[in-house]
Amino acid sequence: MDRWSFRILVVLGGLGLLDAAYLTWMKVSDNLSLCQGFGQCDVVNSSPYAEIYGIPIALIGAIAYAVMLAALAVEARAREPRWRMGGRYALFVLTTTGVLYSAYLTYIEVAVLHAICPFCVISAVILLCMWILAIIRLLWLPLPQGAAASSQEEVG
Repeated sequence: MDRWSFRILVVLGGLGLLDAAYLTWMKVSDNLSLCQGFGQCDVVNSSPYAEIYGIPIALIGAIAYAVMLAALAVEARAREPRWRMGGRYALFVLTTTGVLYSAYLTYIEVAVLHAICPFCVISAVILLCMWILAIIRLLWLPLPQGAAASSQEEVG
């Protein structure tokens, strides 16, 4: 299960990065015609909620997905068990933050803008799936090899 959950997380992170990069490109290029006939991305992406201090939310999302993939890379490549476990915790914190912010943005879409961006919904679903897998990996899957021993050494 651990290998499969890891692979699924990498695929989801890659898809999320592509989705967020596409939304960033639509925002930066001001080419909102790519959404016509497919939801109301143009309404959502041109709203004041699509930026924070002039930075597109989609760009922040793309960076977040890249950092999540980096956390997965740390877990996979680090030799020190502490770093490997740190990768798991980092992914949990990042996905939790992403899910909470995504829920806020979904509320804005539905309650304030009355417009749904399918690409934003895709990102929200990807984040939710990643968050669930991050929780499962923290609570029910074994620690990376050697992490339990080094954790007990620090406590004792």
